[in-house]
Order: sequence, then structure tokens, then C-alpha cells
Amino acid sequence: MWDGAGMLIEYGVWVSRLVVSAVFGLSAVGKLTDRATTRSSVVDFGVPIRWAPVVAWGLPVLEVVIAVAVLPPWTAVAAAVLAAVALAVFTAAIVRLLVRGKRPACSCFGSLSDAPIGAWTVARNGVLTALAVLVCLGSLVYPQVPGGLPADNAVGLVVVAVLAALLVWMFGEVRGLRRRVDEQALSTLGAEGLPVGAVAPEFELFDVEDGRTTLESLLVHGRRVLLVFVHPSCELCAALARELPRWHSRTADVLTIVAVGNGDAAEQAEWGQAQGLNGIAALVQRGNEAALRYRIRGTPSAVLIDADGRVGAPVARGAMAVRELIMSSKKVVRQ
Repeated sequence: MWDGAGMLIEYGVWVSRLVVSAVFGLSAVGKLTDRATTRSSVVDFGVPIRWAPVVAWGLPVLEVVIAVAVLPPWTAVAAAVLAAVALAVFTAAIVRLLVRGKRPACSCFGSLSDAPIGAWTVARNGVLTALAVLVCLGSLVYPQVPGGLPADNAVGLVVVAVLAALLVWMFGEVRGLRRRVDEQALSTLGAEGLPVGAVAPEFELFDVEDGRTTLESLLVHGRRVLLVFVHPSCELCAALARELPRWHSRTADVLTIVAVGNGDAAEQAEWGQAQGLNGIAALVQRGNEAALRYRIRGTPSAVLIDADGRVGAPVARGAMAVRELIMSSKKVVRQ
């Protein structure tokens, strides 16, 4: 019985090392294939600009070393310690930024992680750090792994790990391609915004519980609708979002304010909660479908839709313009 349990533990040690290798390998590839984003992210995390190119190269090189060195038994312990230290330093930097109220994009895995940092980033790094510690302990107690495992099983697990990493990388490439296509589409839209009086395009946005919200459902109360387009990594958007509850309380009788973000509903919900968007719907578009239909070129921006479903004003671009649009909307209704 013990031999079977011991073999199972050895498999666990080997699988854990493969996971650490795959994670750091993907992170290195993501950084190397998106050099500009990596340099920008390094600066956002507090590295002086003059050191940014060196750090932007050094990080993926370090991750490649960890990804390779964690596999052979004679270097696995050192690589696991290095991985745990690197993760601890990165997590400390994230916590420092969050305490200061800053949420730059993580960009740890290139296109796979373009969302802003948050509590989930700290939790993810905590899990990875724990895994690195387990790899270190497992490699100390079972220094022969993977030598003691059947060769076909050990190699088969390597193949599975490589295939899984490739699938994740391909998913990230598809996301990046989709984002670039959206950006290209936005750049060829012509004039920003739809003409005043044009029929407002219908859309389908998602709430935090993955429910669907349409323009028709927002207009049922007979109030005007203000779509405020924001992005979680935009500091101006965050500053504006913190003001929206105050405007909402003043204009609730004539105006429905909706914050429209991008990507994952849970991330949008976390961002909305951090900004105090109480009573304001925080919805997401899975790509840029709503922004494309309304010809929105950047964030923060806002579109006013009259109760009859027509565009009520030119696009408000920038926080100041959005504030003015809200104030003018209330004045128009009162008149």
C-alpha cells in the first residue's frame, strides 16, 4: 500500500513541477511576444523608465530559466526557490499598488492577462507561490523524480503539459487578434459618434451574473439612458466612476446611468465595487460591439439616448464632457 501511495506522491511532485514550468514558460513567451506592453507594464509597476528596457528583458529570461531548471531533479529545488521568491516580490509590488489605489494592467502573460490587477491577482500569485513551495519540498524529499516513474507515463505527462500550454497560448493569441481587429475597426469608423436624432442601435450587454441587458429593457421606464463607456485600467474612468453615484442620485428621476466596460463580468463587478458604483448597473461588452455600433473611440466616453430610442446628443469624450452632458440632460428635461 505504501509503495502505491509513494508512487502517487511522486506523480504529484512531477505534475507540480510541470505546472510551474508551464506557467513560467507561458509568462515568458507572453512577455517576449509583446515587448511594448511589457515595457509599459514594467513602468506602471514602479520601475524607473531608464531601467525599463533592462527589466523588460530580464524578467522573461528569468522565467525561462525557472521553466527549464524546475524539470531536472538536480536543479528543481533551486528553481522552485527562485520561483517562490520572484512571485513573492511581484505580489508585494501588486499589494503596494493596490494600497495606493492604482490598478495597472497585469500583462504577466501578454495577451492572456490584459486585465487590471486586483484581489484576484494576489490570490492567484498566492496559489502559485504555495505550489512553488510544494515543488521545493517535494523535490527535496523525492530527489529521484521523475527517474522513479515509468518512462512512458513521465513522458506522457510532459506531452499533456505542453499541449495544455499551447492551447492556453493559442487562446491568448486569439484574444489579442480580436482586440487588434476591434481597434482597427474603431480607427476606420469615420466621424466619432452617431448623428443626433439617429436611431440608437440595439445591443446586448452582460451583467455580473451573466444575465443579458438590452437597450429596449433600459428604456422601459421612460427615462433617458446614459451609456458611460469605461475601462478598468483607465485612471480617468475610475475617477469619473466615483462621481457617478452622486450624479445618479440627482438625476434618477429623468436619467438611467449605465457603466459599460469590457471583458469579464466578474472583473467589471469587482472594479465597480471598488469605485462605489452602488445603484448603477455595471455591464460588459464581450468585445467592443457596443462601442463599435455607437462609434466610441476611447474611454471615458458617454452616449445619451432619449426615451424614444434616438441619440440625444453628440458623444461626450472625457470626464469633463461627460459631467457636462449629465448636467445638460437634467436641465433639458426640466425645461
